[in-house]
Amino acid sequence: MLDHRDDQAAGLRRLFARKCLRVVSFAAGTPGVGKSLLIANVAACLARLDKTVLIFDENAGQRNIASCFGATARYDLTQVIERERPIAEVLLRVAPGIQVLPVAGAAGQLGTLNEAQKQALLAGLGALSESPDVILVDTSPDHPLGFSPLGLAAYDTVIVMAPMPASITDAYALIKKVSLCYARRNYRVLINGARSVEEGRAVFGNVARVTHSRHFARLEFAGCVPFDDHLQRAAALCQPVGDLYPDSPAADACRALAGELLGWQLPENESGGLEQFVQHLLHLSRHIDPVAIYA
Repeated sequence: MLDHRDDQAAGLRRLFARKCLRVVSFAAGTPGVGKSLLIANVAACLARLDKTVLIFDENAGQRNIASCFGATARYDLTQVIERERPIAEVLLRVAPGIQVLPVAGAAGQLGTLNEAQKQALLAGLGALSESPDVILVDTSPDHPLGFSPLGLAAYDTVIVMAPMPASITDAYALIKKVSLCYARRNYRVLINGARSVEEGRAVFGNVARVTHSRHFARLEFAGCVPFDDHLQRAAALCQPVGDLYPDSPAADACRALAGELLGWQLPENESGGLEQFVQHLLHLSRHIDPVAIYA
């Protein structure tokens, strides 16, 4: 009889030996800028490009990604780490090519996992039926350490801000805090809800000039999603805007972001796929200093 550990090892090799993985985190300085809704729509666009998408969702309650698809999260990655539930029961298949992994409970515990819990995490991920092409991380501003280790582990970080003074100020403060505490220098900025592309570029330009003049971060323009009633109408029906209103400005912007995201340069040493990402994540989680991150 085959030992279950052999099955587990085979699953890990099958999953982790796949092609390089693209991991992109989305963060915001404050809630209410439409970050989760944008991630859901970008994921839908990626799925239409025949990409398999896995979303790590740090948000609990009614602000989570699953609700954007009309689904409800019953469990969390914590149950996998504690071996209370198999990952198949935790993972939500919300749409063709899109899966959501709720991690709100587990995100704050990654730095304190013992060896058995780490092995349970790796074994759980090894049990995934297929390896994703893209992981999108919906980070929470309420992380107990001030910023998500999932966000730090991702190679690309997209800062979502609305063209409003409070949102701009909070996003700038987040960029400054993470840059100075963790030497994270590169960010992409997405403006959501602008009245025009010109307004979005102007908002980005102002923030980029300040960060450049103070030499703590380098920003790139990730795009602009215009204010569009079609986006909210589709959201009310828990459907991607591209499905219901494919010719709308918001649908065009989400498709453009998905296409550009796939063309963003990967790091030269990105060869370990999901295994490398998880190991990097566990390493960062152990070394996050809550005093430093709040400085």
